[in-house]
Amino acid sequence: MAADELADETAAGTVRDRAASDGIRGAALGSAPTPLSVLDLVTVGSGRTATDALRTGVDLAGLTESRGFHRYWVAEHHSMPGVASSSPAVILAHLAAHTDRIRLGSGGVMLPNHAPLVIAEQFGTLEALAPGRVDLGLGRAPGTDGATAAALRRTDTLNEGADDFPEQLSELIRFLDDDFPDGHPYRRVHAVPGPVQATSPGGVQSRHRPPVWLLGSSGFSARLAGLLGLPFAFAHHFSAQNTVPALDLYRQSFRPSAVLSEPYALIGVSVLATDDAHEARRQVLATGLNMVRLRTGRPGLFPSPEEAEAHRFSELEREFVDSWTANIVHGTADEVRTGLDDLHKRTGADELMLTSHAHRGELRLRSYELVANAYGLPTT
Repeated sequence: MAADELADETAAGTVRDRAASDGIRGAALGSAPTPLSVLDLVTVGSGRTATDALRTGVDLAGLTESRGFHRYWVAEHHSMPGVASSSPAVILAHLAAHTDRIRLGSGGVMLPNHAPLVIAEQFGTLEALAPGRVDLGLGRAPGTDGATAAALRRTDTLNEGADDFPEQLSELIRFLDDDFPDGHPYRRVHAVPGPVQATSPGGVQSRHRPPVWLLGSSGFSARLAGLLGLPFAFAHHFSAQNTVPALDLYRQSFRPSAVLSEPYALIGVSVLATDDAHEARRQVLATGLNMVRLRTGRPGLFPSPEEAEAHRFSELEREFVDSWTANIVHGTADEVRTGLDDLHKRTGADELMLTSHAHRGELRLRSYELVANAYGLPTT
């Protein structure tokens, strides 16, 4: 199915009316220029375990909920020792049991890795666990290397899933809405929990389901999200050079839909606020070393600042690190606030989703606390 055909289908009512009441549009609190949210990669530092990282996630969700952050997303990654978020739905179910108000979602689920029915079932279950608080963010990249993608997708044709993304998306939305047309082979297949329970005899199940977001780091998903009238999340934290062009394309392509009457775009931003600017630089250097290892096919646990300081960077590695870390907003709370304000002015993003990477979980917690204090976010 072409993007334009899917857009027409969506506009015709495949996606039902779910506007601001579903939390797509957040509220800016304190002096923040936009709503602030969280992207958690569940970072595992050297000398630490996945259990440590997941416990930090629970603490971080509680902290950011108490300070008025709008949503908390986790991202699907595979075969990366330093990232413990291979199963977003499992993590989100755990976070739902430890939070009450903050929105929870995927940032995102890599749809080509999965059968659409499975995702509809997983997120229908999450919606039943945390009614009205769940987002379904979808990406078309594998979230890993080619060999791992082949293992996930059971195919050697790695572009197959990405090329079929519009069709997969259409199928997923129909499962979420339980509205395959008469004569479709899936007409009698239902994602449960889901809307079919509301139409069954004696049914009292809510017809509400998670709003769908499209994620991207280039123009493909930006244009598709615009044509479908869906909210869009751009990965500024690893594709900063494409941020403004992608947001412009999204806004130019946007067609009002039953979901949104006007564009709504958030951007993911790497942020690290510390009490001391020198410590921020040390931690950011460790982030650089982590990315060097990842980009050279040697992913590992997130290194400590001491490991980064002891590493002998080649000239090419140093150039890469300087380029990568230039897009991390880091320093004291005041420096980070200034950097975020400037980024908002340059991009016009409707929401800033902050992702903080550090070797120790307590530093990540402190980073979000400092940002909240810098903007005067409430404490609840």
